[in-house]
Amino acid sequence: MSQIERVAIVGGNHGNELTGVHVVKKFQQYPNLIDRASFETLALLGNLKAIEEGKRYIDKDLNRCFTNQGLQNPQLSSYEDRRAKAIQHILQPQNQPFVDVIIDLHSTTANMGLSLIFSDMHPFLLRLGAYLSSINPMVKVFVNQQSREGGFLRSLCELGFVIEVGAVAQNILNAELFQQTEQLIYGILDYFEGYNQGNIPQTNSTLTFYQYIKTIDYPRSSRGEIKAMIHPHLQFRDYEPLNPGDPMFLTFEGKDIFYEGESTVYPIFINEAAYYEKGIAMHLSQKQQESTEFIIEIPV
Repeated sequence: MSQIERVAIVGGNHGNELTGVHVVKKFQQYPNLIDRASFETLALLGNLKAIEEGKRYIDKDLNRCFTNQGLQNPQLSSYEDRRAKAIQHILQPQNQPFVDVIIDLHSTTANMGLSLIFSDMHPFLLRLGAYLSSINPMVKVFVNQQSREGGFLRSLCELGFVIEVGAVAQNILNAELFQQTEQLIYGILDYFEGYNQGNIPQTNSTLTFYQYIKTIDYPRSSRGEIKAMIHPHLQFRDYEPLNPGDPMFLTFEGKDIFYEGESTVYPIFINEAAYYEKGIAMHLSQKQQESTEFIIEIPV
């Protein structure tokens, strides 16, 4: 893989996720914080109108608008479709190559701490995740393999990924998470600088990551209405084991609904507020480990 030349840090893809919005605003005000000698770093706000109005989106979810078909369709006229095209042009100015890396900043009402979300098992990203989790055990790596046709901003380039932090309510800033996000970004940029200079930090730990299995919806009535809540024993326990027979949901009448899978899984995005409209109560993942030494030896 050639050197990293341009990195984009994007916040506010969802306008009510204030951590990314204000981290990017800080970087725009103090660009020296993200300047590195060997590459250019761009700090960009995503859904400008939704940020102004304090909403997740105006017409539709911007982070589902970056499909090949949508970006090439001049007939799409929603605010988010037009903004997606504008962001694409910012990330690839005329007669210039596309950015090498997109760091898409998000926050969640789920208790996910500091999470890196990768769309594939790219060796460079796995090495990055191994390094970051070794210097900060709070960092978790979630691999959710998706094609570009999912419309996610991170899918626009090979090394696009998400930083997801929580738990924090929508339209709320949490100072501790803000500072942790900021420090995580500096660690990422320093890693890129080391890579460009042929001085990638080496670690002797193993990489623990969580591989997406499937999404789970809330139990619903025949009319599609939710008829159970996340069980109190599961709430805020992202990345913790859910075993067969463990309580998963609680009905409004107080009846437990148990997990009926055949093996232990690790739920994440538990009770994410923005996912109610998407019919998602949580993602289930499988916990896996790879030796850092093995990952580092994979050629890129």
